[in-house]
Amino acid sequence: MTASGTIRTGIGGWIFEPWRGTFYPKGLSKAKELEYAGQHLSTIEINSTYYGTQKPETFAKWASSVPNGFIFSVKGNRFVTNRRVLAEAGESMERFIKSGIAELADRLGPLLWQFAPTKKFDAEDFGAFLDLLPGKEGGIALRHAVEVRHPSFIDPDFIALLRKKNVALVYAHHFDYPEFADVTADFVYARLQKGDDAIETAYPAKELDQWAERVKLWAKGDAPDDLPLAAPLAKPDKQPRDVFAYFIHEGKVRAPQAAQALRDRL
Repeated sequence: MTASGTIRTGIGGWIFEPWRGTFYPKGLSKAKELEYAGQHLSTIEINSTYYGTQKPETFAKWASSVPNGFIFSVKGNRFVTNRRVLAEAGESMERFIKSGIAELADRLGPLLWQFAPTKKFDAEDFGAFLDLLPGKEGGIALRHAVEVRHPSFIDPDFIALLRKKNVALVYAHHFDYPEFADVTADFVYARLQKGDDAIETAYPAKELDQWAERVKLWAKGDAPDDLPLAAPLAKPDKQPRDVFAYFIHEGKVRAPQAAQALRDRL
């Protein structure tokens, strides 16, 4: 066992007009943007999969565009999570899982399941959803993370459910949604969404220093003592953990620079 897991910092998607000339060099072909991003970042969260089904050859092309060691996280399709009864999501989930994600092969990272802000915690139904999450696809072990955005999830029972299934709670650093950072799996997934485009690195240097210390603690198997928890008395097992930290949403224009700045501090 190593002393620390692997820390990856990245962004959401790679197609964004304001990045042309600020992150991507002027004149770079759009067809080369993913290749460039793959050379300058270590992970990207694919968001297009949330809105529509992709083809196996598309996943394969994405995988071939990035170097060894690069990891994609993949957002699960909205038809899986945006439903009243989550226990009935099996057919939609299978359709998404079988859509070709295994073509990413060793570039496949966590699957992110994002829930609507109106979705409330129901222990029985959410437990049934977690039971539907597959452990493998195409011989590849799957890792799952859930992003919940209703305050009813700030509940020790929810944390216990996730730990039982080794599913990561997404820590969302967000202006509007509940913020809690319980470690519930053998990896950590953070979405840092309070950036500011007026700042060259989206987050001020002092805050990036703080995030660097937090992600290093997560990677070593510890947990920061300055982030809110839903179950503060239930401590996670101490073990090295891979960490995925994405700069997304606010401050998006400067998100690539934020990811690089955090990486440079590690």
